[in-house]
Amino acid sequence: MAKFAHDEIVPYQESGMEKKEQVAEMFNKIAFRYDFLNRFLSAGIDVRWRKKAIRQLASLHPQQILDVATGTGDVAIMTYQLLHPKKITGIDISEGMLELGRKKLQKLHLTDHIELCSGDSEVIPFEDDSFDAITVAFGVRNFQHLEKGLREMYRVLRPGGKLVVLEFSKPAGLFRGLFNLYMNVITPAFGKLFAKNKDAYTYLNHSVQAFPEGQTFLNIMHEARFTQTYLKKLTLGVCTIYCGSK
Repeated sequence: MAKFAHDEIVPYQESGMEKKEQVAEMFNKIAFRYDFLNRFLSAGIDVRWRKKAIRQLASLHPQQILDVATGTGDVAIMTYQLLHPKKITGIDISEGMLELGRKKLQKLHLTDHIELCSGDSEVIPFEDDSFDAITVAFGVRNFQHLEKGLREMYRVLRPGGKLVVLEFSKPAGLFRGLFNLYMNVITPAFGKLFAKNKDAYTYLNHSVQAFPEGQTFLNIMHEARFTQTYLKKLTLGVCTIYCGSK
């Protein structure tokens, strides 16, 4: 199975743990500030990005949805509010993030519709052809083996089902310089200030820079057997939606 540069990008360079273990530890540490920093660092635009990604599923009317790398459940909650499926299952490797997500579900009285559970994107704990749709928001960069994770999602997707991936990308032109300054300097500084964890937001930048974006990612989706693939760039290319069907 192919290896990609971003597979080797890890949060803690001196750690002897595997990437997925480091990622789980990192998110456990920053979980208490994760939602706040998402809104703050993106000036709230990330909410619109998520909604645009979810709307790629509207015509499909999916009833069973899997949200991979669900974190605190933001996408799962928005998906239910926008599409009203029968059931959404969110999986994540960070128990700290999941714990916060479950509290949000209780407050919103959504525990009958959304379930958050521990799960690894590379060994998804569900049978073949289990879901009508799968979403992943800002999670595929954290996969230890990108192609393996994509193949697992393909496996549990039903024929005719659709995968929607939302991920950071690098803008072109003059805006790219400002983007790099923001990601290199400002984001880690705020991560240190509010989450007491500069490493996590330095890792964010490094993983974005190394991620195989654009047509390259669509090609990787093809290798994982997805068809009818397409992408939509958002906010001058800062973020991209990638879609593929089974």
